[in-house]
Formats: sequence, C-alpha cells, structure tokens
Amino acid sequence: MPSSRSLLVVAMAILVSAPLTAGAQYAWVGTYNPNGEGLYRFQIDAATGALSQKTLVSSLPNAAQLTLSADGSILYVASEVEQGVIQAYQVNDKGELTPLNQVSSGGAGPVYLSLMPNGRHLLAANYVSGSVAVFPVRQDGSLGEASDVKQDQGPAGAAKPAAAVEGSFAISDHDGPHAHMVASDPGGNYVFSTDLGLDRIYQYRFDEASGTLQPNDPPFIDASSAGAGPRHFVFTPQGDALWLINEEASTLTHYQLNDNGTLKEGKTVSALPAHYKGTSFAAGLVLSQDGKQLYVANRLLNSVAHFSVGANGTLTHQEDVWTRGDYPRTLTLDPSGKHLYVMNQRSDNITYFNVSAADGKLTFTDTWTPVGGPSQMVISPAQ
Repeated sequence: MPSSRSLLVVAMAILVSAPLTAGAQYAWVGTYNPNGEGLYRFQIDAATGALSQKTLVSSLPNAAQLTLSADGSILYVASEVEQGVIQAYQVNDKGELTPLNQVSSGGAGPVYLSLMPNGRHLLAANYVSGSVAVFPVRQDGSLGEASDVKQDQGPAGAAKPAAAVEGSFAISDHDGPHAHMVASDPGGNYVFSTDLGLDRIYQYRFDEASGTLQPNDPPFIDASSAGAGPRHFVFTPQGDALWLINEEASTLTHYQLNDNGTLKEGKTVSALPAHYKGTSFAAGLVLSQDGKQLYVANRLLNSVAHFSVGANGTLTHQEDVWTRGDYPRTLTLDPSGKHLYVMNQRSDNITYFNVSAADGKLTFTDTWTPVGGPSQMVISPAQ
C-alpha cells in the first residue's frame, strides 16, 4: 500500500485540465483503481444533464468516497486504502482544486464520508477496521485530527441472510466489524452508523462542543433480519424517519426516529422484483428532495428499483429499470431532481436517466459516459 506521505504528494499534484467555465455546475466522480485513475471532474449541461469535459484532477489511489460542503466550496475525498486518508480540497468557481490538507481516516478502508448539517464536523466510516471517526472542520475547510474514533466490537453476524430470496448466495464479510456508513439526522443531534459484519446499527448522541459520539441507550440495535448486512440509509426531509438498505438480504427497512434519538424498526420490504430468484447485492439508495420517490441500486440484477413513498413511510413499488451497465454501486440525483446518475462499477461507465416530475419514473437518456471503476458522484450546487 502507498504510504500516507506518498499519497499526500500524489494528492497535491494538480493535473492538466480541460477549459473551464466560471459558474458552471460540476460533478465529481470517485473511482477504484486500476480502471479508475483517481478523482474526475465533469461539467454538467444544466438543460440536459449530460456530462462533458472529463478531467482527471487527482491521482489519489482508490479515491472512491466523496462529500461536498453545502455551498460546494470544499470537497473531501477518502482514499480507500489500508491506512485510510482523507484529503480536503478548496474548489473555486471554475472547478479548480487547491489541496488544503490530508489526515488519517481513523481506520482502514474508509468507505463513507458525511458532513454534520452545520458543516463543522466530518464523519468517516472505515470498513476494513470497523471504526467510525469524527473530524473537526476548520474555518478554511481543512480538517483537524480526529476528535473521536469509535471501534465496533461484537460477534459476527449470521453468514447467510435469512431474508434473502430463494437461490441467493449473497454472503459477504460476516467475519467481524465492518462499518459501512455513518451520518447524522437532519437536526445534527444524533449520529447513526451501520455495521454490515456485525448486523448492527449503532446509535449515538453527538456532542458538538467536544466533537465526540456518546453511545445512546441502547448503543445499537440489531439488523431487521439475521445476516441482512445493513449498508446505507436516507432520512426523510422532516428527519423523523429513515429507510435503510440491507446489502445481503436486498431488503428495505423503515425506522422511526424516537424523541430520544433511538430508532424504532418498522416494516421491511424487498428491493427486488416480486418473482426474482438468485443472488443480488443491494447497494446505494437516494430519496427525492420532496421525500416522495425512493430509488435503490441492485447489483448483479443491475437494476434501479423505484418506490413511491406514502403516508407513514409506506412504499409502493413503481418499476424496475435496467441500469444499462454492470454492478451499480451508487445513485446520485442532481440538485434539480430532474436526472438520476448510476455509477456502474464493473462496466466502467455512468448512465443517467430523466426523472418525471409527475410520478418520478425514469427514462433512459441513451447516453453512456466512460469512466473506469466509478464509485460515487457528488454534484456542486447550481450557480
């Protein structure tokens, strides 16, 4: 593995870029080596959603996890390597990056970054080591060293997912702690992290003054079914509930947020077509800004499952749409909600769909954007 010093040198290099347009909207795409060479920048056509001017802007190894400040001026990139690092960049109005600093991710293999709602702390989940960490964000957007690191501990979850469909061999990493996501509720009072390997969802109260995570009571809850493999979650716009995707079981579980910041498990539904049999791994999910449409990526099946959201979080299946690519890892909705982008990791491309304003249904744009091993996309706010 590259050393932290060599990663810093690589990350500091500003690569030759295509002509830039001041005030344009940009998409940042993190990738996996070797097909992906690092971090890419694209310009977005505001009218059509098309991606253009592909430019490699950093060769940070396995620069697969990203998050962007609310105003788009600071970009954070995690290098998913054994000794994980997080790089902070300043972004100007032409999409040019200026490196700020780099810190240890507080563990091995960082797979998720998120900012607290007020932007004053960054959260990281380290999959390989099974830890989550908190980092203070300085006034200039650079990062302080971790103010807190929590190491998940406990018995491994069930090897076989009890709720998986018939014929499924979706078995992955139930051999110890593997933190997969960490994020706060919209109010910034509570933090939750999923551990796929332990089949747990950890619950914390967040102490803003010290930048630390205080275990709630109880400190964690079990996944909705044995071996489910909790992965990612999205909160409702109101912050009163969330939906969580279980990777191995390929199920969606609804949770209510109690007044004390703990979760109450609700209904679980399949993320797969009604008659599907065999193996599939659920991956990313996104919720429309109005909270009425939910989209889920299914790997191996290579589909986007679309649900409409009703009262009390009830989901109604609308459609299953072929991604036109292989192994969709994450989904991204643009800020306007008009376009849905799919990161097809194994087919080395990004596909995108127009989103109906009337019912949220997806229409393929007949466009493939080549990029090696895409993992995640974040989009700057419209100017």
